[in-house]
Amino acid sequence: MIDPKLEKYAEEHSSKESDLLYRLNRETHLKMIHPRMLSGAMQGKLLEMLSCMIQAKNILEIGTYTGYSAICLAKGLPADGVLHTIEMNPELESIAKKYFAEAEIEHQVNYHLGNALEIIPQINEAFDLVFLDADKENYLNYYHLIFDKIRPGGYILADNVFWSGKVLTTPDPHDKEALGIIEFNEYIQQDDRVENVILPLRDGLSLIRKK
Repeated sequence: MIDPKLEKYAEEHSSKESDLLYRLNRETHLKMIHPRMLSGAMQGKLLEMLSCMIQAKNILEIGTYTGYSAICLAKGLPADGVLHTIEMNPELESIAKKYFAEAEIEHQVNYHLGNALEIIPQINEAFDLVFLDADKENYLNYYHLIFDKIRPGGYILADNVFWSGKVLTTPDPHDKEALGIIEFNEYIQQDDRVENVILPLRDGLSLIRKK
């Protein structure tokens, strides 16, 4: 999406990831089948800065993966702040929790294992920030479930809203993830309850503010 030389320049002129995040990044690439699902240094730093900027006290993350983004989001939490994170794959729990402990945020993280569509209605919290990065065909379903749980002025961040450029094509009717992303993007654009901007970072990051 962006000239690789400019992307490299941006990385070289941005704050570096911590040693802990570097090790998590490396372990994910060494051990996981789809390491590109990791947020990575640039996006991770943006998540951290946004969390700090809005001084989020309650955060919801849908799609934990190995915990990189959760650690970044938790940087903005006050001492009594809480991060709820939901992951479907039980094989990822041990690595995420290991790094949560190293980052000394385990006492602030409520780790939910299972189907987010079933778990979200059970969480009775008002959120300042929601990071959406799970199965793309359900983005709009997640949006409907979380909307009333977000305080006015709160934010939703949705990852992969370019979906490798497929939003510019007519996707295969069987490509549920591409269709889900396109449907989500179109719905957000027409939803007058929010303001939104898509940041052309990596695979597209949608920043949505509830009015």
